[in-house]
Amino acid sequence: MQAYLNLRGVSHVVLALHITKAVDAMTRGMILIGALIWWSPPSHAGAKEILMLRVSPAVAFAPANLVVRVTIEADSHNRAMLIVAESEHFYRSSEIELNGDSAPRTTRFEFRSLPSGVYEVSAVLNGAAGEPRARVRQQVNVMTSGSGH
Repeated sequence: MQAYLNLRGVSHVVLALHITKAVDAMTRGMILIGALIWWSPPSHAGAKEILMLRVSPAVAFAPANLVVRVTIEADSHNRAMLIVAESEHFYRSSEIELNGDSAPRTTRFEFRSLPSGVYEVSAVLNGAAGEPRARVRQQVNVMTSGSGH
């Protein structure tokens, strides 16, 4: 409020000049931001993922049964998939062979009776030479049951 009250000695021309400079600076800034957005590389929205992972439930009580669904993009190079559920004190894995582009797109795994812990569930898609083609992860929390079991 004081800035508005202190304008008695300021000429209207000087005030208009300061406002014009401020608007010009804001306009240049907005043009620069717009140009950066326009020329930025496209986002991955709509891009095909070659490997997707869904684990449910994300939070459970021990002993927990986790259902893991892995979806792969059909490709002749797909040869194997490794699924791992790992916590600080527990490790379980499952590996299946894939027959290239004729392999099922979605595969369902179950990890049964997992003890409490924070798990990283991961899927690794391997190619013909055994090289990893893609890897995805999801964190799952298996909590200690409140019933003392």
